[in-house]
Amino acid sequence: MVDAASVLPVLAAVSPAVLAGTATASVVELADPLDPQTVLTRLRAAAMAPGPLTVYLVGQLHLDRRQQLQHVALARTTAATVRYTGFPWHWIAQELRLRPPGGTTVIADLHADMDSWQQLAQRPLDVGTGVALYGRIAPSPGRRAVAVPSYMKALATVLRSGHRPPLPDLHQHVVAQALEEGATDIVLAADPAAAPLANGLADLRNRVPVPAQQQGPALGAPPSQAPVTAGADPHAAITKAVEAGRHGEAAAMAAAWEQEALRTYGPSSPEVVHWMEVRGHLAIFAKDPGRSCRIWLDVVSARLTAGQAPDGPDVEAAADLAHHQWEQVRDPDTVRELGPALVALRRRVPGRQRGTVNLVQQRLVQFHTQVG
Repeated sequence: MVDAASVLPVLAAVSPAVLAGTATASVVELADPLDPQTVLTRLRAAAMAPGPLTVYLVGQLHLDRRQQLQHVALARTTAATVRYTGFPWHWIAQELRLRPPGGTTVIADLHADMDSWQQLAQRPLDVGTGVALYGRIAPSPGRRAVAVPSYMKALATVLRSGHRPPLPDLHQHVVAQALEEGATDIVLAADPAAAPLANGLADLRNRVPVPAQQQGPALGAPPSQAPVTAGADPHAAITKAVEAGRHGEAAAMAAAWEQEALRTYGPSSPEVVHWMEVRGHLAIFAKDPGRSCRIWLDVVSARLTAGQAPDGPDVEAAADLAHHQWEQVRDPDTVRELGPALVALRRRVPGRQRGTVNLVQQRLVQFHTQVG
């Protein structure tokens, strides 16, 4: 549907510093990738790197009709195999939501098949809180027609001159140059540069807001920090604690709210799972992968207990986070302690990467003879 490769020579002629908008930069190019897990691994590594990050994305969108989820087509993707061979769009938001706000930009030139196009009218693409999104989405060019990524070509041509104007100005210039008059394209222009910190927490808050009438716990705190009281949004106080490096205090607040949700709504309720996920993200912010892995294992168990399908996007995302955090653990005793639970999890929720059970078992063998 899209001649994505035609834009690569133009982008390749742009210096890495101009592509990234920084004094120095590294560039990773994925041309016609075959495996969604390969793309995920590259994106995850880029998302974890310090400093600004710009993702340039050219291709086509297909809709998984079973789960109604948008996917970016890869080299072997067909309409019938999109669920297994495409790259789920929500993985992009999943990997980028933990990055500091204002330092991440996605620039996309996409064409959508009919099902995707119809869904986009009701449900716009989302790259996560605090991430800037520029570009355009065009409808399918029709059978036997090949679309040209004219937006990205025009943008790359400007950057090739060595000049990178502010992204809002660059975007407006490219739209005026590349989009035909009367075109039905969806123009993407969202730059939450002033958004608050902690994208993951903000995303969770939007998904499962705390009811205003909920009688939350009154939490004591140092003289320097006001307590969280009933009626107040606890996420703001938790975010402040994270920003100040008070990770223990943030975790204690989230745990108290989880216990209150447990008493009010019962185990495996959306409210309880919400606060479990908050604690999981807080452990990531605190660079405690062992604790984070334990929490995400519990999140998967709670979601399955609540009746969610093992291949549901939220279940798979939690399982992937548990696996990823376990891979960050370096203490042999902790690796061996959590490994069997992760093997059991991966047998039930294998996710989209092939051989996840074998990956866990192979790492366990490596750590079997090591002493903590």
